[in-house]
Amino acid sequence: MRDRLAVDDLVTAYAVAVDDGDWTAYRGLFTADGRADYRSAGGIEGDADRVAAWLAENLAPFAVRQHLIVNRQVRFGDLDQDTGDTARVRADYLNPMRLAPLRLPAADGCAAPDLECGGRYDFGLLRTPEGWRLSEVVVREKWRRTPHRG
Repeated sequence: MRDRLAVDDLVTAYAVAVDDGDWTAYRGLFTADGRADYRSAGGIEGDADRVAAWLAENLAPFAVRQHLIVNRQVRFGDLDQDTGDTARVRADYLNPMRLAPLRLPAADGCAAPDLECGGRYDFGLLRTPEGWRLSEVVVREKWRRTPHRG
């Protein structure tokens, strides 16, 4: 149960780091050889440093980012050669984002997102001396919506 909670905390920390643009924290969530693959969402694949730099540049225009990661399925390694030090998490995501304010917000104080997307994450995790870390993140974007401009 403790490992399940730690793995869940790591996935949440991933979402918070991306939403807050905390790229130092993002890098710290990965193993030394950890990789991320955002190609299905129009991004890149590479080590955590390279991907963090790409995310920082490409998400900078969005003042509001809200990563919701739900329906988490956690599986711990239980093969003969694995002592439970690996895990896989499959989880769905919904990600509304809003560009930096170039206009006044809607009357209710909340402007609609400028971009929404959703899909599924596949996280690979490894137990390290520092705790659970991401060894792999694969994004599988399933849909994307931008508002129609008149």
